[in-house]
Amino acid sequence: MSDNDATPADLGLPEKPRRRGGAVAVIAVVLIAVVAAVLYAVNSGSDDTAAGRTKVRIGVTDASKEYWKTYKELAAERGIDLETVNFSDYHQANPALSQRQIDLNLFQHVLFLANYDVSNDDTLTPIGSSYVVPLSLYSQKHTDVAAIPQGGTVAVPNDKTNQARALLVLQQAGLIKLKGGGTVLSTPADIDTAASKVTVVPVDAAQTVASLPSVDGAIVNNNFALDADLDPSAALFGDDPNSPDAAPYINVFVTRAEDKDNPVYHELVELYRDKRVADQVLADSKGTSVSVDRTQAELEGILAGLTETVRGAK
Repeated sequence: MSDNDATPADLGLPEKPRRRGGAVAVIAVVLIAVVAAVLYAVNSGSDDTAAGRTKVRIGVTDASKEYWKTYKELAAERGIDLETVNFSDYHQANPALSQRQIDLNLFQHVLFLANYDVSNDDTLTPIGSSYVVPLSLYSQKHTDVAAIPQGGTVAVPNDKTNQARALLVLQQAGLIKLKGGGTVLSTPADIDTAASKVTVVPVDAAQTVASLPSVDGAIVNNNFALDADLDPSAALFGDDPNSPDAAPYINVFVTRAEDKDNPVYHELVELYRDKRVADQVLADSKGTSVSVDRTQAELEGILAGLTETVRGAK
């Protein structure tokens, strides 16, 4: 091998550094592009994504229900990636909305919302209606209201809004009498005991079904009744979801006041009324839910009236 063919290593000399500027530049460009893409994805949040889609997070308390899957699929067809955020505690979904952890929620009726807004000095607002479900009286001991004896006991939910509604149901059933006719904020203290047939026992709403063996009857929220496989047709009595008196109990889509005109959110309200979703909601409630179509202005009016009532009672 001649000296002309020798490499620096062959000659025992240090190897000349190789120029790598071009490779470094390429790597730098690639890294910048990757970082930019990651930052864009992270900051997109509920805004339009790179594919021109919109992500919306909705707080619910029944995310495992089949109709949410259908609803998501229909939303996806319209370019909306809907994420359901499930809350096992009803009292967490409104603070999460106020703190922008979610964009909408659908779990509460208007009276529940009024109580929340007043208690927390908040301005969450309804933008669309979904349905009303009855609040019903069940019994394991009797087959009709008339069979409940004088001096009997009836369990009712002990949370503020459901308790008042339960008392109104019992009054409609002729089992108690409320002083002044009662209101959406009535409590057991408002019962005219001398004119009432039964004694009311407040318990945690989740325990109303469990109380049935030890009482003459119990007012059970629809979701707890269905979870316990109670037959709605076997209920002794229930309020009328079609009645004007049911307005405070319309379940609503809720968002922050500043977002109440968001067109994507309103599109989701309309999509919820799609027959494919509505039929599944009805089937899941065993035929008890009644679809309600109220305008945003009507719902805001109902909320304003209830807010005034709640605030006046403070």
